[in-house]
Amino acid sequence: MRVQAVVVTYNRLDLLRRLVERLRSLDGLDRILVIDNASTDGTGDWLREAAAAHPALAHRTLERNTGGAGGFHDGLEWALEEGADLVWLMDDDGLPAPDCLDLLLERVQRDGLEFCGPAVVAEQDPERLCFPIRLPGGTRVVHAMADVEAAGARNDGLIDGVVIPFNGVLVTRELVERMGLPRAEFFIWGDDVEYLWRAERAGARIATVVEARFAHPATDDLGTPMMFGRTTYNHTPSDLKHYCMARNNVLNLREYRGWVHVLLFWVKTVWFYLFTRPAPPRIALSARAGAAGLRGDFSGHERYLS
Repeated sequence: MRVQAVVVTYNRLDLLRRLVERLRSLDGLDRILVIDNASTDGTGDWLREAAAAHPALAHRTLERNTGGAGGFHDGLEWALEEGADLVWLMDDDGLPAPDCLDLLLERVQRDGLEFCGPAVVAEQDPERLCFPIRLPGGTRVVHAMADVEAAGARNDGLIDGVVIPFNGVLVTRELVERMGLPRAEFFIWGDDVEYLWRAERAGARIATVVEARFAHPATDDLGTPMMFGRTTYNHTPSDLKHYCMARNNVLNLREYRGWVHVLLFWVKTVWFYLFTRPAPPRIALSARAGAAGLRGDFSGHERYLS
């Protein structure tokens, strides 16, 4: 099978160099395709030099920053045009373990996985997850790799139905042709969840391969506890990220989970910014973002671009 990596980058040249060096060391990759979201830090010049020296590396520099959503839309489309059977998706700040791809490919071939990924661990502390996950069959949210390993040991090394999209996720050509490309208009935050939920709706075999590891810089804001520890909220200090999260989450919940879940999201948002981390202006920002999404207006985030 022809396996290609798609990397989306924006103004993180040092991290991109590190990632490309790791990917070039792997035997299972046929091509490394880099989508540069109009970086201004010399990324384009470095990519031109690197691609000239290494034929397996190719790049496209976009005319404007389209966010991770636009980058993965274009990159995945490009990989399919090149004849990829499997596409490995990742941002520039991640770093797969040397055996990560081999372990994923093994389970694709053995178990027929169509949308699978590694355990995404915090780069600063590989014993904990970068992004907390809810284990199947309950409401328990876990943060420690030990909990993931224990759950995987009960299920042949897999966490069925769970994956962190666009962080070392391997997707089959057949599945992409069945369900389409990521929603470019989402820009950032929520595009990955939408693609996962769309894969679920398409009947894909989805799983995390517990032995495979993918390091990613951690942030303590994701999964911030609220309501006396009964649930969490994806807080971010960035107005840009929050605007996109609120807009895209409303659309995702309406499309895939229903209006009751949209209402619950608003209850959590109001609670979080009134009581957990008081910031009433964030409630108004959330309302503007959600209303824009429901109108089909995907331009509002541009006011927060620096």
